[in-house]
Amino acid sequence: MDLDGKFESEIFTEITERVRQYRISCEMTQAELADKAFVAPGTVARFERGKDISLLNFIKIMKALGLEKNMDMLVPDHTKRPSYHIAEHKEKQRVRKNNNDGKKENTWKWGDEE
Repeated sequence: MDLDGKFESEIFTEITERVRQYRISCEMTQAELADKAFVAPGTVARFERGKDISLLNFIKIMKALGLEKNMDMLVPDHTKRPSYHIAEHKEKQRVRKNNNDGKKENTWKWGDEE
């Protein structure tokens, strides 16, 4: 199922259902997953019911299911983008917004202006 255009709650519900189905396809009980992930059994049950859990516990569950490599798709490494390698790159420290509502001021001139 495609997650584009969905609300955050719908995405969360879809992710919890996918994790639940993946656990079931691995023929693993909630208790077994909790034991393997080093989380409380109630954490797994709560997550699969669509309730919020900590990000750390979510990562533990993903690792226990062998899905930690898929986590890279959530937030890709920015250094692997082609544009990163085009020119000498200096790591950005912050983002600054222009005060002109996103419109760039055209300072280029033809050379024949007075």
